[in-house]
Amino acid sequence: MGVTGPPGPVMDRDEVDRALARLGQEHEAIETSLLALQDHAGRRLLEGAELTGVTKQRWADTEASITLLWAYFDAYTDALRSAREIRSRRRWSSREDLVELTELLRGESVTVAGSALAGAPTLHGTGKLSQSFSLTALVDRMNELYASSLDMVVAADAVWSALPARIDLLAAELQRTRRLAHSVGVRPGEHPAGDDLERITRTLTRLREQVVSDPLAFWLPTQGSSAPGGGRPDTTVYDREARALEDVRREIDAVLTVRQDAEKRLVKLRDVLSRADRTLAEARTARGEVLAKIAATEVPVVSGPPTALQEQLATAAEYRRQAQWHRLSPLLESLEQKAEDELLRARESLTAVTAPLAVRAELRGRLDAYKAKVARHGLAEDPFLIERYDAARRMLWSAPCDLRVAEQAVLRYQQAAAELLAAPRVPEQGGPQDHRGPGA
Repeated sequence: MGVTGPPGPVMDRDEVDRALARLGQEHEAIETSLLALQDHAGRRLLEGAELTGVTKQRWADTEASITLLWAYFDAYTDALRSAREIRSRRRWSSREDLVELTELLRGESVTVAGSALAGAPTLHGTGKLSQSFSLTALVDRMNELYASSLDMVVAADAVWSALPARIDLLAAELQRTRRLAHSVGVRPGEHPAGDDLERITRTLTRLREQVVSDPLAFWLPTQGSSAPGGGRPDTTVYDREARALEDVRREIDAVLTVRQDAEKRLVKLRDVLSRADRTLAEARTARGEVLAKIAATEVPVVSGPPTALQEQLATAAEYRRQAQWHRLSPLLESLEQKAEDELLRARESLTAVTAPLAVRAELRGRLDAYKAKVARHGLAEDPFLIERYDAARRMLWSAPCDLRVAEQAVLRYQQAAAELLAAPRVPEQGGPQDHRGPGA
């Protein structure tokens, strides 16, 4: 190596010894890091994997970087060895030795030959295949290459460590769910949950293949982080399918619940529909009574029991006998709601039909209440009130009863009673005066 002059002041012996000690420590640290990278599980997996996509491209670049790292390290080792040899020539180094050591330790004295750089990325895109470095610059360059290489290896290893195992666990849960679904008749093409299971199966199979061949496609780097491997695996697809499988499991649990409670629910359904039928029968009977007892009144027609619900109930019972639980589940839910609606409709129909009888009963009660009130005031024997009471009573207790006419008769009795109760009394005569006039 020709001496062309040291870069800057010549180093003294103490400076040389301190520089050699520092470079020796750096050499040991770099060697330890390179050996750890060489033995990294992620690097070994990348080396033997059939990669695709972005991982394939980045691994090709990383392999070239690792090759260049070792070339740089070998050049660094040779330069350090040369410097140590020069320093060890004599205990007290001569000025010529110090000049040579200064150039070696501070100048761009390390040249990496083109054969070592073949196929490796060049420094900063210069395109040069032979490069000269100072030892400090060479260490910086090795740190850059090491950080980028380790980042890629750690990211791929993190994805491989996290996602395939989780996918396998979810796939095992999927298989258990498929067997349970099959046992209750939930199959593809026959139930939406069966179709969902098929879709989840295809998605998980495809996801695992993609994760294994292209792990970096599922890596989310942490923004602003300079640490190698800063980031986390992208579990978006996995999480979505896990939620979908949970939804299917809840659906199948509902079907299993139907299998356990089917008979009890069918019995309850039959009871609700039977109560609705009895209520409608009572309404039809009441309608006949109203038509016979009440005149000039619109009485709504009472429909018969819905045959469609009975047919669906028979279908539900058939599903239970055939253990078609996936068909029985939605049918039972629909029938339970329809049966409650039918019972409500029957009760409303009975209320509507019996409304005229309720009106008649209310008028009868009002008439008797006023009669009792009149009696408490000593007017029970008043002939005018008796006449009006008898007229109203004949209308309310005769059949058919004209409610409109009967209501007017009750009102006339109330008015007459109110007038007598409000009239002044003559104490010596012991009763109210007759204000009806000579023509009463």
